[in-house]
Order: sequence, then structure tokens, then C-alpha cells
Amino acid sequence: MTHAEQYSTSEPCAPVPAGKKHRRRVVSVAVLAVSLGITGTIFSAARPASADSIAGDKAQAAAISAKIQATQAQIQTLTDQVQSADFHLSQLGTEIAANQAEVAKDQAEVNKDQSQLRVQAIADYTSSGTSNQITQMFSGNPNTSDVRAEYAQIATGNVTATIDHLHTAQTQLQATQGALKQQQGQQEAARNTLSQSETQANNLVAQDQQTLANVNADIQAQVKAQEAAAAAQAAAAAQAAFKARVAAAAQRQAAAQSVTVASTSGASASSGSSGSTTIAAAADPPPVPSGAQGAIDAAEGQLNVPYVWGGETPGVGFDCSGLVQWAWRQAGVSLPRTSGAQFDATTQISLADIQPGDLLFYGPDGSDHVAMYIGGGMMVEAPETGETVHNTPVRTGDGFAGVGRVG
Repeated sequence: MTHAEQYSTSEPCAPVPAGKKHRRRVVSVAVLAVSLGITGTIFSAARPASADSIAGDKAQAAAISAKIQATQAQIQTLTDQVQSADFHLSQLGTEIAANQAEVAKDQAEVNKDQSQLRVQAIADYTSSGTSNQITQMFSGNPNTSDVRAEYAQIATGNVTATIDHLHTAQTQLQATQGALKQQQGQQEAARNTLSQSETQANNLVAQDQQTLANVNADIQAQVKAQEAAAAAQAAAAAQAAFKARVAAAAQRQAAAQSVTVASTSGASASSGSSGSTTIAAAADPPPVPSGAQGAIDAAEGQLNVPYVWGGETPGVGFDCSGLVQWAWRQAGVSLPRTSGAQFDATTQISLADIQPGDLLFYGPDGSDHVAMYIGGGMMVEAPETGETVHNTPVRTGDGFAGVGRVG
């Protein structure tokens, strides 16, 4: 938290303008879509990252993606055909069941008629032919025996005709059922073939998608390797530039300590006196506190913890001055809460004298931001909302206010 933030709604530890900062940036890599040409290939992320190798992998991924899309189109066609075959099989099954139900109905009618005739025959036999109401109509007239015989013959003939009709229907059914069964078998065979083709195509897509995943993983690994190399190169350049600034500051400091400015005044020649003035060198900086490494270790133990405005809780969130205050507290040193107050509470030293554990301030009197120097041209900081505690090369451009030593 900066010195003025206690009375402001603005965000603490306002960072140095983006154009003046060097930060690690993660380049988002668009992973190419799936493809399917080359299956079963294993890709090693250990290959050296180069523009040519990445371009080659991207071309391969594009080819695999195109193949997957083509196969998926074939799968859709096969799926439609399988569904159509299932529909036709369902229709055939319904037709076969309807034919069987019709014949079963005819069979039931014949069975019913035959049963009634058997019952009537038994009744006539046991009652000397007088039990049936219809035959009794003719029993009063001895001349009606022929009529009774004719009636019985007609009844029997009706049953016989029904039975003949049933036999005809059964014969037709057998022929129809045979044809339907043949169609059903052919349809099932075709459906099974389509289903097998669909399964094979799905397996091919799965293989190609795995291949594509390997290619994309290889691309990502190579891009990350390039990013890491670029970040390392940028960090090395920043560290070299910082060390050059430190060396230049040391040279200026040494020159300031040894330069004397002599002045003579013509107007005072009569006095015969002369004098010289020596530019006073800066006082020797205080020694680095013994707990400096402990403070560094504590701060680096919070790497990747989110930046939180006003935060001072380990593992949860820190702002810039909250991290510095907490880290030095772990080393047994008490510091104020805001960056401006920390600037006032530390001894301002030359950049040439910077040592691990020293604090770097930004903004007027350190009121904008504070970080901790960890050596090798690097510092640890909690920069701003949306970022995390991280190590980064020291920034000494516009906005840099100086170095303060705890003690």
C-alpha cells in the first residue's frame, strides 16, 4: 500500500507505466484443430524449438484436422443409413406380426366353430337328436328328417369352408412370411455392415484425435521453449543493463569522492589568500541487515500468490508494501505498512551499493510502488491486480525513485 493510499480510493502500489516495465508474458498459442491423416505417431517435446519445426507440426495438425472432418462427415452418413435400416427392420417386424395375428384370428374362428359342432354332435347323440333347438323345430314332422340332414350338412360345410380358407391363408402367410424373413435377414446384414463401418470410422477418428493431441502438445512445448528462451534472453539483457547502470553509478560515486574544485578570486588577490572546496562524498551506507536473506526467502515463498489490494496475508494475497512488510517481519524487522512510509523508514543508498534485501522504490518519494532486490539484477514484487507475486528484472527507468536499505 502506498503512502497516499490511506486517503485514496486508487489502487495501491500503482505500477510503473507499462512501457517502462519488463514483464514475463505468456503468449497464448491457438492449438490447431484436430485432424486425422497420420495415426499412431508419438511426438517428443524434447525436439529443439524452431520456426521450421513448429510450422511443420502446424501443417501436419491441419492435415489431420481435415481428415478428421472428412471422416466425421462419413460417420454422419453411416449413422443416417443405420437409422434408416433400423426403421425398415421395424416395419418388416410389424408387418410379420400383423400377418401372424391375422392367421391366428382365423385359426381361433375355426377352432370355435369346430368346438361348437363337437358339442352339438355330443348333445344330439346323448339326447337322441332332440336336444338342439334348431333340430327340434323339425321333430314334429316325420318328413323333416331330410331338412335336418341338410341343415347339419350346411353347418358342417360352413366349417369346412372356413377351414379351407384358413389353409389358404396359412399357405399365403407362409409365402409372405418367407419373403419378409428373407428381406429382414438381408436388411439386418446390411445394417450390421453399416454399423461396423461406423464403429471403424469412430475408432479411426479417436486414433487421429490422439495423434492430433500429440502434435498440438509438441507445438505447445516448442512454443513454450521459445517463450522461455526469449524470456531468458530478455531477462539476461535487463540484468546486463542493470549491472551496467550499477557500474556507471559506482564510477560516478568514485569520481565524486575524488574530485576537488579549485577556485581563485582575482578580487581577493591583495589578500594573498587562496582556497579550495571539496565535494563531500555520500556517507557510507549502513551494513546489510543479517536477516536480509531470510526476508528474501520469505518473499519468494509467496511466489504465485495473487495480488490483492491492501493484502498482507500469506498464501491468500499481498499488495507491494504488504509483501515487503510481511517478508521483513519474518526476519525480525518491523517496517511501516505503506511504500511511502517504507521509503522514509529506510536509508537511501546509491544504486552502486545495492545488495540483496534492499528495497527499490518508484514514484515520488517511493509512493507508487516498492519491490525487494534479490540479487543478479532481479527483484521480487507484488505488482498489480490480475498478477501474482513474481521475480522480474530490476526496472530503473522513468519513475524509479531510488534504493532504500533496511536497518
